[in-house]
Amino acid sequence: MPLEDYGVLSGTLHRHFRDEPDTQGRWYHVNLEVDAPEGRHRCAIDVDSKDSATGVRWKVITLAASVVDPASGLPPGFHHLARTSGSGAVDYLRHPALRPRTGCGIAWLRAILDRLSPPRPWVAGDHLEASRALESILVPGRAILVFGEPFSHGGLGVHNVHQNQGDPYGSQWWAENGTWQDGATMTRRDDGQYDVFLSRFSTQSDRTDGEGHPVA
Repeated sequence: MPLEDYGVLSGTLHRHFRDEPDTQGRWYHVNLEVDAPEGRHRCAIDVDSKDSATGVRWKVITLAASVVDPASGLPPGFHHLARTSGSGAVDYLRHPALRPRTGCGIAWLRAILDRLSPPRPWVAGDHLEASRALESILVPGRAILVFGEPFSHGGLGVHNVHQNQGDPYGSQWWAENGTWQDGATMTRRDDGQYDVFLSRFSTQSDRTDGEGHPVA
């Protein structure tokens, strides 16, 4: 079944820190400490996979606050979100500002569209590159939105802050596939816009059906 408790944490970024490196010098998360009325939350953002054959891909973009509505207007705290397009939920493949651009066969029109709204391809790299990309938007004191699922134990915090659909059949995450339940990290700039970090595992499809399962 899809994620049972999807939502968004609204708060203020206190600080961030990386996992302790393993014996190969790798780490798998950048951890955020976010202050909200309930207390200080720890949010684990994936920057690598413990399966070395499965890398993490990411992109950093900027969105207007109106694009993030209604989540951008929520008060501090964790808010449960319906997995629908109008709730403030995130879907990398369906949200108008995030979904992949369909091809345009007319060269001159495609060039104009690319100039007005440049394509935002996924970036592939190692855990250090992914960490630096995420850390570029982590400014202590900024308002922050973290989309994902609250920890079921271990105190306040959010995980599954990555794409949560498109996992292949037979994987342990197949049952959690679903639409409108993707994770994201968004920090608000002084001009009111949001810097956004999105991530997905390289095994996850960029085309899914109505249940979030991959399609050819």
